[in-house]
Amino acid sequence: MAFESLTDKLQGVFKQLRSKGRLTEGDVHEAMKEVKMALLEADVNFKTVKNFTRTVEQKAIGEDVMNGLNPAQMVIKIVHDELVDLMGSETTEIPLNSSGLTVIMMAGLQGSGKTTTAAKLAGKMKSRGKRPLLVACDVYRPGAIKQLETNGAKVGVPVFTMGDKNDPVDIAKASISHAEQNGNNVVLIDTAGRLQIDDDMMKELKNIKKEIHVDYTILVVDAMTGQEAVNVAKTFTFLVGIDGVILTKCDGDTRGGAALSVKSATGKPLLYIGMGEKMEDLEQFYPDRMASRILGMGDVLTLIEKAQANLDEQKAAEMEKKFRKANFGFDDYLTSMEQMKKMGGIESILSMLPGIGGKAQEISDMVDEKQMKRTEAIILSMTPEERSNPDLMNVSRKRRIANGAGVDISEVNRLVKQFEQARKLMKQMPGMMKGGGRRGLGGMFGGMKLPF
Repeated sequence: MAFESLTDKLQGVFKQLRSKGRLTEGDVHEAMKEVKMALLEADVNFKTVKNFTRTVEQKAIGEDVMNGLNPAQMVIKIVHDELVDLMGSETTEIPLNSSGLTVIMMAGLQGSGKTTTAAKLAGKMKSRGKRPLLVACDVYRPGAIKQLETNGAKVGVPVFTMGDKNDPVDIAKASISHAEQNGNNVVLIDTAGRLQIDDDMMKELKNIKKEIHVDYTILVVDAMTGQEAVNVAKTFTFLVGIDGVILTKCDGDTRGGAALSVKSATGKPLLYIGMGEKMEDLEQFYPDRMASRILGMGDVLTLIEKAQANLDEQKAAEMEKKFRKANFGFDDYLTSMEQMKKMGGIESILSMLPGIGGKAQEISDMVDEKQMKRTEAIILSMTPEERSNPDLMNVSRKRRIANGAGVDISEVNRLVKQFEQARKLMKQMPGMMKGGGRRGLGGMFGGMKLPF
């Protein structure tokens, strides 16, 4: 998960600061040296790191901080605020014209995930009431047009193509007429990438922008390339001109340096981050939320939004009611597992909880995926009556269930015992799920019980 290593290191630095009580300038200076090393190891641009730590140190040694009641906490707040400023201060929305067409050109190197990201973005716009059209202008990479058509079908967005024998500039021009005739109001042009920046690619992008009016140019870069992603962004900014950046494969990049460097290096906002291969795995970039994640403070707002987007509210309310009364059954258990998958899995959920920070992977690793599949097999081997009423379990039933699931009876016993313990725990904690309402954690986790 992005920033995992950086989060651990920064939490270590802040733990040392908290242990000191009052701080001296020397304490702050030493802490900033460690922060600098942590950021450099996270592959953040050197110039960015230097400016960041200098600014934080200057603010941290001010009289208000050094003489405050909780100087360490004030230093952490300064780091948080500067991280937010570094990543762009405010969330940037892609501006869409209120009437007529909005034309967006997607650019990037081959392998950055540009084609998939174009479809993900189109899906998001469709969910917001827009009528997007995807345009296949990558006529060079084998399978590029088919990939866009496949992904377009997944999100229910039409794809305009003229095959791979026509000039990309002509395709782009024809797509505008097609969109106007068919009632589309957003056009997303998927352009060709190369393995590296070359004159032909840049010339083609410039020609498309010359022949049609492009409202917004988005650069898609691979977060896992670290500083190279920043260099690519700077070059595209200079040679073609871009308006925003989308970072892909952030779920596989434990360093996160590109996310911290893009805005300061290019002056262009980070719009979205790709957090997986599924069409819904494209998250809007919130600098303040990301800063909180980096510092191990969690990101509860994003977690709530994910829950609201993926969970059926009526079903969640019903499950919360069962949860409060501790009378949930094994069917609810299966539902909770499915809901966790929809929200990105255990690691994704844990990474957004306060206090977990970089330990999300470690905790997630403790949950055996194979064991979860065996648990699912055990529950599916039960009769509907057994799933709804766990109290029916006896030795003969457990033996039959074990045979049906292809597991040892000890695994069935263990699952039943864990389930009984969970229900007892809920009975002892009647206030745990109270309050919250629609936006509270109670309302969210009522429909998303972790399988203990």
